[in-house]
Amino acid sequence: MTGDGTRAVRAGLPEAEAYEPTLPGPVFAAHYHLPGDAVGPYTYGRDANPTWSLLERAISELESPGTDAETVVFSSGMGAISAVLLSQLRQGDAAVLPTDGYQLLPALIERLEGYGVTVRTAPTGGDAQLDALDDRTKLLWLETPSNPGLDVCDIRRLAEAAHARGTLVAVDNTLATPLGQRPLELGADFAVASGTKALTGHGDVLLGYVTCRDPRLAAEVRAWRKTVGAIPGPMEAWLAHRSLATLQLRVDRQAATALALAEALRERPEITGLRHPGLPTDPAHRVAAGQMRGGRFGCVVSFTLPDKECAERFLDALRLVDDATSFGGVRSTAERRGRWGGDAVSEGFIRFSVGAEDPDDLIADVLRALDAASAAAGG
Repeated sequence: MTGDGTRAVRAGLPEAEAYEPTLPGPVFAAHYHLPGDAVGPYTYGRDANPTWSLLERAISELESPGTDAETVVFSSGMGAISAVLLSQLRQGDAAVLPTDGYQLLPALIERLEGYGVTVRTAPTGGDAQLDALDDRTKLLWLETPSNPGLDVCDIRRLAEAAHARGTLVAVDNTLATPLGQRPLELGADFAVASGTKALTGHGDVLLGYVTCRDPRLAAEVRAWRKTVGAIPGPMEAWLAHRSLATLQLRVDRQAATALALAEALRERPEITGLRHPGLPTDPAHRVAAGQMRGGRFGCVVSFTLPDKECAERFLDALRLVDDATSFGGVRSTAERRGRWGGDAVSEGFIRFSVGAEDPDDLIADVLRALDAASAAAGG
C-alpha cells in the first residue's frame, strides 16, 4: 500500500476470512479464558483487547508506514500525553515544553514540578525551545502546529539537537494528523495525539494514542496505561477504526476549505492576527511546507475580532457552524477560545475548525456572520 487513501481504508484490517466481517465488531470482555500460566495476547481487559489491537495496528500503519512501530491507545488525548510525560520523567529530570501548547499543559507542568521535575518552557515559533535545552533535559515536548495559535516548529532540527544531548522528543501530532505530518520520520521518539479530533472526525469519541518505533519506549507507555487504567472502551476503539476509512477524504476536504476560508478572511477589516499555516503569507508557512505532507495544513483557522462582544455576535450569527469546543470534526465549529482560560489569547480570539460542508456555503455563512456582527456594532 503506497497511497494515503488506500492505507487509511485498509489499515489494521485482519486477514480475510470467509463469512466474517471485514472489520470485526467490538469485543466486550473484562476477562478471557485463561488455562495454565497467565501468558498469551489476551489475559485481562485492562491489559489488552482484540479491538484495541486492530486499531493500534492501523494507527501504526498511518503514523509510520513500513516499520515495526507500536501504538498504544488511551481513553483520551490527555491520557496519552500524561502517559508519555509521567512514564519518562523522574525526580531530578528536566523537561522542555511549549508555552503555547494545549491549555491543560500548565496543569500537567504543575504536577511534574510537584514530583521534582524541572520544567522549562518556550514558544513554538522560531524553534525557541532549542534555547531551553541543556544536558539535563530528559524530554523535549513539541506541539506543531500549536493549538490554538497555529505556530510551527522544525521537528527535524529540534530532534537532531535534542538527540545530540541524549534527550527524547515527543510531538503532539493532533492538529496535523498522520496524513499531514509524520513526526517519527522527522526524528521524534513519540508521536502523540488526541484521536478525539480529526483522526476520528465525528465528534463522538474520546481517544488518545502514542506511537513509537522503539519497543522499549512503547512498553513503558503501555505499562503506564495498565497501571493507571486509562484504557479506551471497545466501542470507542471500534468507532475510531471505522472512522479511519474516511480520514483522507475528510482531511483533504477540510484542509482545502480551511485555506480557502483563510484567503477569504485576509481582507476583512475587523479581523487581526489571522493564522493558517497554509497561507503563503503566514509566518509559519515556510517551515510547515517543509514538513507537512500533501498540502494538508490542517482544518483550523484562527483570528481575532475587536472584542468579546463582537466575537459573541459573530458566533451567534453563524448558521452552518456550531459554537462548540474541539476541532477536526465533519461539522464546522468555532469558539471564543478565551472563555476557557489557560490560553494566552485575547477576548476576541476565535478558533475556527473547518468541517466538510460545501466550501462556498461555509465561506458565505462566515462572511455573512461577520457582516452581521459588524452591523450590530455600528448600530
